[in-house]
Amino acid sequence: MTASFSPDEYKNFQIFLEKACGIVLGANKHYLVSSRLNRLMKESNILTLQDLVNALNKSINSALRTKVIEAMTTNETLWFRDTYPFQVLSQTIFEDYKQQKKNSIRIWSAACSSGQEPYSISMITDEHSKKAMGFKVDIVATDISQEILNAAKMAKYDALALARGLSEERKRLYFSPVGDQWQVNANIRSRVNFREVNLLQSYSALGKFDAIFCRNVLIYFSAESKTDILNRMADALNPRGFLMLGASESIAQYCDRFEMVRASTGVVYRLKHA
Repeated sequence: MTASFSPDEYKNFQIFLEKACGIVLGANKHYLVSSRLNRLMKESNILTLQDLVNALNKSINSALRTKVIEAMTTNETLWFRDTYPFQVLSQTIFEDYKQQKKNSIRIWSAACSSGQEPYSISMITDEHSKKAMGFKVDIVATDISQEILNAAKMAKYDALALARGLSEERKRLYFSPVGDQWQVNANIRSRVNFREVNLLQSYSALGKFDAIFCRNVLIYFSAESKTDILNRMADALNPRGFLMLGASESIAQYCDRFEMVRASTGVVYRLKHA
């Protein structure tokens, strides 16, 4: 497969991908499709993008279908991405629940990729616990890709991955060398439970949460899917729970069940009173 394929082939693949996992491919993403699927198609002896779409539509649960979705879902991530969400977590969300004298809180890291976000949340929890916050924190981390979740559970990262957003002090406190990699320490890993979840499907099995991190995810979905996801995330939150989105994301035209809370370091959304 080369970077060039017919408009009809590309359109059919766009339709498949949105139905399968909600991702909306723009009209100018031909190179992305080619670069991410080239090796997979060669290994599967599939010559054209249309042949791939035909094969994908034959079986809902095929291994090929899983591999294509995993190849196309973005796994770009880094530690403490954008910084301010983790300051809001510590200074606003944790402080709010501390004042409420809650015994425990649950946080959902949606589309967690290779684990940097949920482990960053766990590190912030560890740092904040030194202030005697008085409650236990459990973190559920989900992604559509089982392959990336398996890597996240291992919690082993090379020097290049560690260099992206992680301070030397946190590396020293929260990681241990394992061969030529570094592994997140057991006390940080123990707070995180990884689950395979497609955001277009039900969240009911995950239970209720006090805060949801769904950052830099909604940008890949259609307007209709954004509305559906945000409303179901609202259903998954406990009363007055918090929702953290990416810096460039807004819920204004998609869901009216949240109010914006301006913290000193950034913005977080809070579920309105029923």
